[in-house]
Amino acid sequence: MDRRIAFLKSVRPFNLLPTTVLNDVAGMMEFCSFEQETTVYVQGESEVNTIDVVLEGQYDASFYDSEQVLKLKEIYDVSSIYGASSVLLNKKKSIRTVIARAGTVVLCLDKEEFKSLCRSYDDFFHHFTEQFGQKMLNDEYAHFVKRDSTREGNFIDADFIFTRRINTIFPRPLVTCSPDTPVSEVAAKMVEKELNCMYVEKNGEIKRIITKDILIKKVLANALPASTPVKDVAKKKFVTIHKDALLYEALLALYPSEHEFVLVTDGERNLGYISRYRLLTEHAQSPLVFIQSVKLSNTVEELKDKWQKVPALIAKLLERGVNAEIVNRIVTTINDEILLRVIEGVRNEMPPAPAKYAFMVMGSEGRQEQTLVTDQDNAIIYEDKANEHREEVREYFLDFANRISTNLNEIGFSYCDGGFMAKNPKWTHSLSHWKGNYDQWINESVPDTVIKFATFFDCRFVYGDRKLFNELKEYMVDCLQKSKSKFLYSLASNALHFEPQLTLFNSIRTFSKDERKVFDMKKSMTPIVDLVRMLALKNRVIETNTGKRMQRLHAGGFLNDNQYKELMHAYYYMMGMRLKQQTSYILQQFTMPTNLVEPDKLAKVEQATLREIFKYIKDFQTTIHLEFKV
Repeated sequence: MDRRIAFLKSVRPFNLLPTTVLNDVAGMMEFCSFEQETTVYVQGESEVNTIDVVLEGQYDASFYDSEQVLKLKEIYDVSSIYGASSVLLNKKKSIRTVIARAGTVVLCLDKEEFKSLCRSYDDFFHHFTEQFGQKMLNDEYAHFVKRDSTREGNFIDADFIFTRRINTIFPRPLVTCSPDTPVSEVAAKMVEKELNCMYVEKNGEIKRIITKDILIKKVLANALPASTPVKDVAKKKFVTIHKDALLYEALLALYPSEHEFVLVTDGERNLGYISRYRLLTEHAQSPLVFIQSVKLSNTVEELKDKWQKVPALIAKLLERGVNAEIVNRIVTTINDEILLRVIEGVRNEMPPAPAKYAFMVMGSEGRQEQTLVTDQDNAIIYEDKANEHREEVREYFLDFANRISTNLNEIGFSYCDGGFMAKNPKWTHSLSHWKGNYDQWINESVPDTVIKFATFFDCRFVYGDRKLFNELKEYMVDCLQKSKSKFLYSLASNALHFEPQLTLFNSIRTFSKDERKVFDMKKSMTPIVDLVRMLALKNRVIETNTGKRMQRLHAGGFLNDNQYKELMHAYYYMMGMRLKQQTSYILQQFTMPTNLVEPDKLAKVEQATLREIFKYIKDFQTTIHLEFKV
C-alpha cells in the first residue's frame, strides 16, 4: 500500500486528489505484471475495464490503418496512464492496440471507480479532457478515433459541449441605424442584407434592437406610416454577453425573455450578434432543445408531460459527466419556463390585474437550486392601493395565486407543507406589508424566527413588475445595514447547529429507514447553504444562488482561495449525488424520489469523497464559530 501511495503522489492528476481520497484510491488499485511482451488491448476488439498507470516498464500504443499497418506509435512509460479516453468516450473497446514490454508492471483502477473520480474532482477530470483535446488537433489521430455520435455516457463530448465558449463561433457582424431612421429604410436594409435584426445606435452606443418580428407586429399590424422613426418601435431591452462566456450560458440568458438575439461584447467593444437558432444548432442533441420545447407548450397537460420527462434527461446528463452546477441551472431553467407558462395561462383566463404586481420564488427555487424533489415556494407582491380598493385587489391576487398553485400541483410541483405559497393569504400582500415583514424578521429576530423565514432571504423575481421586487429587495438590504448583529448571530447559530454526518471513527453516520441504513443528503448540504447565506447577507452580497454567493464572497476577499474551492466542490458534489439518487428512485425503482442515500451502495470513491467533504464542513463550521463566538 505504501508503495502505491508514494507512487501516485508523483503521478498527475492523482496528485491533485485530497490525501485521504488518494490513500483510498491506492487501496483499490491492483498490480498487474507482464513477464514477457504481451498484447494487452487490440484496437476495436478488447474491452477496457481498467485504467492502467505504468509503474515499471512501458506500454506501446498504436492504431491499425485499413491495411492493418500500425500507425502513430506512442510510448506510455512510467507514470503514464492508458485507458482514460476509451472509458470517457464510453467505448466498450480500446481505441488503440497496446503492447506491454517484458517486465512491465501497471496499477489498475476499475473503470467505474475512475468515472466516480471524474465526477468528483473537476481538476482530475479536466486533465484527461485537455489531454484528449490536444491529441484531437492531430488530424491523423482524429481520423482513427471513432466517437459515439449519440453522446450517451460520453464524458468528453459532454465536457466540450458545456465548456465551449462564445468566442469559438463567429458572431454575425452588426448592422446599425440611427434612432431617427424611418422604419421603411430599416426594412429595406434588412431585406437587402438578409438580416433578421438590426441594432439602433446613438453616439457610438447600442440603445435598442429592431427585428423582423417587431416590424410585422408593431408597424405592419398597426398600419404605422413608413416614415415612423425606428426608435418609436424598437425594443429598449436586449441581451448582451461577453465573448468568454459559455455557449449554454448565452442560451440560458435568452430563455427567460422573448429575445431571439444576443449581442456579443468584448469589454466596451461590440463584436456582433448570434441568434437563438444558431446557438441551438451548436448544441444539437442538448437539453437546451428540450427547454425550447417546454417554452412552446401551452396547456397544463403538455407541461405535465414535459416535467415527467425531466428525470430521464437529468440522468443522461449526469451519466455523461456534466457538472452538477450546470445540471442545476438546466433543471431550474426548465422549472422557470413551466412556471412562466402557467402564470401566463392563468393571466390570460382572468380579467386584467387591478394593480401592478411581482411574482417571486423563494428557497431552493429562489436560489436556482431545484432538484427533482421539489415543492412550491412562492409569493406575490402587489402595489399599494387606496383603502377603498384594498379588498378588491387582495381578492383578485389570492384567486390568481390559487389558480397558479393548483396548476403547478397538477403538473407535479406539490403544495408546500409549510404553506410558503402565494395561495396562502400570509404570502400575498402589498409592498408596504412585505416591507413590514422583512423589518420584523431582521430587527426582532430570534433563532426560531430565522429558521422559519430564512427562505424569504433567498427570493428571486420571476414575473410581473420587476420594480416592485427591486424596491423590496433594496429595502431588505437597507434593513440589514441598519440592523444589529442579533439577526446575523441567529443565522450563524442555526447554521452551526447541524452536525456533519461523521461518527467518531470517521465513517458516515446513518439512521434506519425501512430496514435500510441511510443519511439525508439535503440536510447534509444545509450547513453550506446556511453559512454562505449568512456570510452573503453580512457582507451585503446581493445574490441568491449559493454558487454565485460563494463566487462573490471569494472575489470580495470574504472567502479565501481554499475555502472557496472546497465549498464549491463540496456543495456541487453533493448536489450531483442528490440528483443521481433521485433519478434512480424514479427511473429504476419506480418510486417517489427522496433525498435519502445508502452509503453502502455508493462507489468506494464516492464514500471517500463524502467523508472528506463532511470533515471539511466541520472545519469550516469551527472557523465561523470562532468568528462569531456562537
